[in-house]
Amino acid sequence: MSTLFTHVTALLLDEAFTTLKDGYVAVEGSRITYVGSQRPQGAYDEVLDCTGKVMMPGLVNAHTHLPMTLMRGYGGGHNLQDWLQQYIFPAEARLDNRAVAAGAALGLAEMIACGITCVADMYLRTPAIAQQVLQAGISANLSCGGVYFGPEEDFSPDACADCRHQRELTEGWHGAGDGQILVDASIHGEYTSCPPLWRWMADYAQAHGLGMHVHVSETAAEHKACLDRRGLTPIQALDQYGVWDGRAIAAHCVYTTPEDWAIMARRGVSCVHNPYSNLKLGSGVAPIPAMLAVGVNVALGTDGMSSHNSADLFADLKLTALLHNGVGRDPLAMTARQALELATVGGARALGRDTGRIAPGAVADLILLDFDAPNLTPCHDVAENLVFAAHGSNVVMNMARGRVIYRNGTFLTLDLERIQDEVRRYALPLVFGAGKG
Repeated sequence: MSTLFTHVTALLLDEAFTTLKDGYVAVEGSRITYVGSQRPQGAYDEVLDCTGKVMMPGLVNAHTHLPMTLMRGYGGGHNLQDWLQQYIFPAEARLDNRAVAAGAALGLAEMIACGITCVADMYLRTPAIAQQVLQAGISANLSCGGVYFGPEEDFSPDACADCRHQRELTEGWHGAGDGQILVDASIHGEYTSCPPLWRWMADYAQAHGLGMHVHVSETAAEHKACLDRRGLTPIQALDQYGVWDGRAIAAHCVYTTPEDWAIMARRGVSCVHNPYSNLKLGSGVAPIPAMLAVGVNVALGTDGMSSHNSADLFADLKLTALLHNGVGRDPLAMTARQALELATVGGARALGRDTGRIAPGAVADLILLDFDAPNLTPCHDVAENLVFAAHGSNVVMNMARGRVIYRNGTFLTLDLERIQDEVRRYALPLVFGAGKG
């Protein structure tokens, strides 16, 4: 399949932060083959006139828990630990594969409609999520969130359920869909595991060429408890066991320190900023401008829709810029360009994906927004409009891996009516009781 986009205004997200005006972008198969001001030669299966629309790379949501769509708004008004213990963990204990698949499919539909083309997801019953991802068409780095609560001296990878899950997930799904799905190793967090599991996961990741996905320093209590236990921050403690030896993403990083950032920059560990979720749970504000200043790669994530209530990453784009400019009392603390880079090239770097930019050879993850919409009119600066004015509802096309999967409100790979029926009739009654169907 080949597609030519004509008369396109495109924010390329290249090093020069170029805005191509009245140009052309060509796609063949899953890759971009041409970007320029002259119409390329040759015939195309589809030619799309982009007058009145703006193209940008598809958004990368670098930290999600897709099936938690089922818990949207559930247990609001609590801090992270109370929320998890009193509401989320009991609900998750009632999940089965079918409910996880339904929640994941609903989450994927919402993300696709909001312009997301690539995610890094951590959750249980991960193969059920992988099946939905393949159907939906977006790319995903999937992980199971390894935990271990037993005595350290009793740890055995053969007896640890999440070590078994990691093996099965890697063997069954890593590279599926011609690389559409990549499997990452994972540790849920320092406080839900122990050094023997960290070492095993780190060694397994190295042996199989996998990335790593970990929750880090999300709350003050979590960070302090690690210091009390080990005399080290979570970043420092995990570093001693090889967790950061390969490509890795550390979600949240709200209470990380300059010493942590030095390790992250040296090891190439990416921070995933989740501003909306961290504020809703009262966890705090991650020091993103300071991390960027010392060379830490930063990506953007929504976290689970249970703590964000939405998959609209454009909301996080706006919040990221406003939050850090306000906290820093500096209108340049987080520019529109930097915010957009977090959600595109920063995310691509964090996930080890050749996406997040519009350039020949890159994966064709592209979205179009309707800039004739009232909230995007007039447009004096494309980047300013995208960060401070756009909503996910302005997305009118989502192309993932060279395939249009959403257009003008219609899902082309998912049956939304069937998904919603499955959520209402099966998943919600299973998890929350008969009255929730």
